[in-house]
Amino acid sequence: MSHGHGHGHTGPVPVGPAAARVVVGLLTAIGVVVLVGLVALWPSKHSVEIPLPFQTSGGGAVVTEAGTVVESSFGPCGSPSIGRSFTGNPAPPPNNSYECQRSVIAIESGPNEGTRTLLEIGPGPGQPDLAAGERIRLVRQTDATGATAYSFEDYSRGWSLLAVVGLFVLVIVVVARWRGVRALLGLLVAFAVLVGFMLPALLDGKPAVPVALVGGAVILYAVLYLAHGVSLRTSSALLGTIASMVLAAVLSWAAIEMTHLTGLSEEQNTNVQTYLGHVSITGLLLAGFIIGSLGVLNDVTITQASSAFELAHLDPDANRRAVFGSAMRVGRDHIASTVYTLVLAYAGGALPLLLLFSVAGRSITDVLTGDAVAIEILRSAVGGIALALSVPLTTAIAVALARPPRAESSNRRAPAGRHAR
Repeated sequence: MSHGHGHGHTGPVPVGPAAARVVVGLLTAIGVVVLVGLVALWPSKHSVEIPLPFQTSGGGAVVTEAGTVVESSFGPCGSPSIGRSFTGNPAPPPNNSYECQRSVIAIESGPNEGTRTLLEIGPGPGQPDLAAGERIRLVRQTDATGATAYSFEDYSRGWSLLAVVGLFVLVIVVVARWRGVRALLGLLVAFAVLVGFMLPALLDGKPAVPVALVGGAVILYAVLYLAHGVSLRTSSALLGTIASMVLAAVLSWAAIEMTHLTGLSEEQNTNVQTYLGHVSITGLLLAGFIIGSLGVLNDVTITQASSAFELAHLDPDANRRAVFGSAMRVGRDHIASTVYTLVLAYAGGALPLLLLFSVAGRSITDVLTGDAVAIEILRSAVGGIALALSVPLTTAIAVALARPPRAESSNRRAPAGRHAR
């Protein structure tokens, strides 16, 4: 059976100029507001004192050096060489020494490169079990006598992390090709915004919610246009994501106010309040809710925009209602899969906390309504609400661009014999 089309569509349905002007105008106005906010919230140059837990004994920043375990054994400890740099073998311990793990470390960077030091680690939970050949990081500091002393900081993960990240980059580039490269560039921009603007602005005492909204908007502009190209399809997704991000901010503020969350159940927040008193803990919670919602919102909105444009292209005779309904069926499936993905991701992050609560003998009601677990519940709920509402919002914007009224009216006026079947 032959199927001939007289209209000859070879690309996306043309977009109505009015809808295009509205979307481009809105995104331009939002971009100007974001730039003004970026200038107004830009952090000042003054420095912040290093908090006490992150200082060395001399009050300065922690300096680490590279080291490799030369030998490690369990034996008598208490050697005068512990933490000191030396050549050859460490000094023997006294006769009344205790037993512990003794590790000789070759120092591979810093002023004492080429020498060795001795680490003595007693048994206990959380203590490292060093083996010969392992690469570690050593804290280098000056003690009260002015001598250089070394202590264990952490395992060295530079090369292993680089290998995993390199594999990630390789897979993304091979599978997604140039679009994957652009997505990775967007990720670098997002990291630069986070480190170069948001964290310094928060340390400078700027209000957390405006900082999160401005930083989030800059990230969205960069990530979406870099990864998906400059087009009205991407612009519809961007407009929907920004609107959903603002909605997530309002919902987060309302949820935190209603439930009186303090955030002080988390050790990091307690340290911030103790040593960085000018930073608002509630503001940090809000900013975390907002930034945490961006990834999943971006995923859903770009999918909805693409679905609407593709459906409009596949069936040029379908009106807006039909395209919207079809795209929403795709969106409902996406919501169903993403919501439990979102909840399970937060639950996975809270597993150690839930494990401790499970042996504390407390009722499930007390556990769920406690500050620590309630934060994760609200993150999931706020993210889920913003996610669900972003689907019809973005779909409506994309349909308005993919199926302009002029195209609908011309389709309705098309003669019945336009298609030869």
